[in-house]
Amino acid sequence: MWVFGYGSLIWKAGFNYDQRLVGFIKDYRRVFYQGSTDHRGTVDYPGRTVTLEPAEGEVCWGAAYKVSKKEDQEVALTYLEVREKQYDQKAYLDFFTEPTATSPAVSGIMVYIASPDKKLNRNYLGPASLEDIAKQIVHAEGPSGPNRDYLFQLEKALLQIGCKDEHVMDLANKVRGILSQGELTAS
Repeated sequence: MWVFGYGSLIWKAGFNYDQRLVGFIKDYRRVFYQGSTDHRGTVDYPGRTVTLEPAEGEVCWGAAYKVSKKEDQEVALTYLEVREKQYDQKAYLDFFTEPTATSPAVSGIMVYIASPDKKLNRNYLGPASLEDIAKQIVHAEGPSGPNRDYLFQLEKALLQIGCKDEHVMDLANKVRGILSQGELTAS
């Protein structure tokens, strides 16, 4: 069993695995369109976490985890079904490790996706301006901590694997700007 992580799974798998590969999936992009009412926000004030959006010609970098032992697979799936419960779809995609590769390193890698279908995914927030998403992230906090920590950890994890995701970096810079303005206003 292979699982692809493009958000917090990059830096915190939370399950036993035999191998971790850095790479990407094709024709998707990472976007902060999913509401988090269980980890990085609340029902009253949802945080924002990443999901995938189809985007022809784009790639989404992340980490792939191979889980071999049957008991580890069962534990990992049980864990992921709880952790990713607000993500209503699973896709099985091709995973690549080399930008020039014509054949995937892994076929049929499992990916959790939060769909934009509000009937199936009541926590989908959808697109908003960079400013509005940043403000929401600045103020949201849930049982797993402040939403901004998720954003900053994602930015750091992506940079550590050599990925400069413009959406994540622009958003992180906007959040830092809002936070520094708040510090200036408070002093």
